[in-house]
Amino acid sequence: MLAREQRQREFGTVAGLVAAHAAERPDATAMVAGPRRLSYAALDRLVDRAASGFQRRGLEPGDVVALLGVPAIEHLALHLGALRAGLAVAPLADWLTRDALVRMLDDAGAKLLLTDAAGAGRLAPMPSTLEYDVLTESGGREPLEVWSAISDAPAPVSIAPDQAFNIIYTSGTTETPRGIVVSHAMRWHQSVRREPLGDDAVLLISTPLYASATIINAFMGLAFGAAVVVLERFDPARFLAVAERERATQAMLAPVQYRRVLGRPEFDDADLSSFRLKTCTSAPCPPALAGEILRRWPGAFIQYYGLSEGGPSCVLRAHERPDKLHTVGLPAPNCDIRILGEGGTELAAGAVGEVVGRSPWMMSAYHGQPEKTAQAEWFDPGGARFIRSGDLGYFDPDGFLVLVDRAKDLIITGGLNVYPSDLEAVLSQHGGVEEAAVVGQQSDQFGERPVAFVTPRSGHLLDDRALLTWANSRLGKAQRLSSVRIVAQLPRSPVGKVLKRELRAQLVQSA
Repeated sequence: MLAREQRQREFGTVAGLVAAHAAERPDATAMVAGPRRLSYAALDRLVDRAASGFQRRGLEPGDVVALLGVPAIEHLALHLGALRAGLAVAPLADWLTRDALVRMLDDAGAKLLLTDAAGAGRLAPMPSTLEYDVLTESGGREPLEVWSAISDAPAPVSIAPDQAFNIIYTSGTTETPRGIVVSHAMRWHQSVRREPLGDDAVLLISTPLYASATIINAFMGLAFGAAVVVLERFDPARFLAVAERERATQAMLAPVQYRRVLGRPEFDDADLSSFRLKTCTSAPCPPALAGEILRRWPGAFIQYYGLSEGGPSCVLRAHERPDKLHTVGLPAPNCDIRILGEGGTELAAGAVGEVVGRSPWMMSAYHGQPEKTAQAEWFDPGGARFIRSGDLGYFDPDGFLVLVDRAKDLIITGGLNVYPSDLEAVLSQHGGVEEAAVVGQQSDQFGERPVAFVTPRSGHLLDDRALLTWANSRLGKAQRLSSVRIVAQLPRSPVGKVLKRELRAQLVQSA
């Protein structure tokens, strides 16, 4: 088919592939969000309207448009329309504080913000220097049709491979946010130049549309002419109902979402026979959870390891290598991964060090922050550029990458290195433990001591002292926990990562 032929080219655009699908298969389903369904012809018309709307507002190639809290169909159509007009898109998280959002808008130099009523309320009072539009429905017309009342075709724009596609913000918790500049070439490699995806595929997406992994998967589906089904908010019961109704063939979930879906009482009765593939991103998948997915959920299961910044990337085909569930897989094609020791020296296989990687998909820079960009880079003796991951790991004898921990999460107690993931693995073996996260607490005597935050399994009552004794009887002397805290849930980012900085902050506050 057309998409499979075009993906072999050196470079193209996802917006261009949407137009090609609209010409070849105009009535094929492109997007589903709630009760709304959109064909490729209809999506392409919306993308054209959006591109025209941006051009009428005077935006020029290279300018930045920000999206905040826009409904799914409008979000993807505006995103593609901005790209068609040669603009870069800064998708913003709708859970951030006003101060964080204002810092990001200022850092990105956004010429226009498109948001919904809730987003406008979150930003109130709106910065006086910011141009913005609030998308609303009117007279039975959808928000994007109201915003872009004129449907003239946009003026054609030439897109260069190194032109900015996205500015992705990694966090809103610091005074200076890091905006990852993603080029069109990087997104092309991530979304298009990968395993073929049939145009009969149905992708079910339930992670936020502002997340880099979601953008990659949604645009992959559209690039290959598949149907992209979006859950505006993740709910495990609704996920199962929509998967059955739409006959989903593929889904991307974070580990915590897999856990919640598998935990639904109706899971084993759900008809998931249409699934060909599940993928896992955003955080490492615990081996026990990966094994449960393989046993209970039809279709192949692939875990992807990588960064929003690009660089190091691994693929674990868990259904083919169930013996490697403790790893994140083999380096992806065309990806060069090295392990670094102190001072940036390369280590041999089997030695633990920082994971760095080089691939066709690497960020251009952190927007406007050359010093932070330099800190994220490493150059080999030949001058090749690599991206630092901040993860500690090693290669096993078969070439699979094993992650030990985040470098910043390493606990140094009594001068010895303790990896929280080792302690979490032991705690997870307790029948009453659903999940565990271990962080370091400052100690005058030892420097740091490990503290565990644990959530109980449904129907189990945990005693913190009994669990502490149980765990420490199975841990080495230097690894022993100083305390266990039973909590209802662990703090997470919207894409499911445990926020250990918040756990450390809790320890400081309670000291």
